Amino acid sequence: MTQTRDRTKDLYESISRSGYYPEIVAGALEDALASEPVESFVVHHEPTFDREEIRRHMSVLVLTPTRLLLTHTDEHPGDTLLPKPYTSTSVEAVPLSRVSGVVVTRMVSAQTQQLEEALLTIGWGAVARVELEPARCDDPECEADHGYTGSISGDDFSLRLSAAAEGGAAVVGLLEFARALTAATTVTEAR
Repeated sequence: MTQTRDRTKDLYESISRSGYYPEIVAGALEDALASEPVESFVVHHEPTFDREEIRRHMSVLVLTPTRLLLTHTDEHPGDTLLPKPYTSTSVEAVPLSRVSGVVVTRMVSAQTQQLEEALLTIGWGAVARVELEPARCDDPECEADHGYTGSISGDDFSLRLSAAAEGGAAVVGLLEFARALTAATTVTEAR
């Protein structure tokens, strides 16, 4: 197995450049990393529109030698529990042995052959989406109830980046992270 360089310093610099609660996000990640080195990461800061307000959201994906860390930071206007606006940060740590799927979709312009977008979907069995529809038979005159048919698909986490919105370097960075995660889960499966 090849050694990868520790990218922990690069991760914290990227979080700081985002300008979105860098101390809070970095503190949550420092606790979750538990001194493990960072092999790869993606920092994605995006505005969200809620009625007349603009709120921000940040997702940070971190790959360590043993785990995938998913960090989400959100702004909230206040609620019955905390009446003043507040920020929440959560970190989920998924052992690499639990990652059951890494799906990468690339959107390339048919005219220019340029990479326009990338979608990374990661599954580890925590969330599943069920899609049901009425079952039918081949007889167009049939009015019987044939029950339902459907599918279950894993949908734990998805991140879509666009060259137009985040820049081409961000899309390439997402693909680099996906390659590193795929390689790490392949190594885990071989053990």
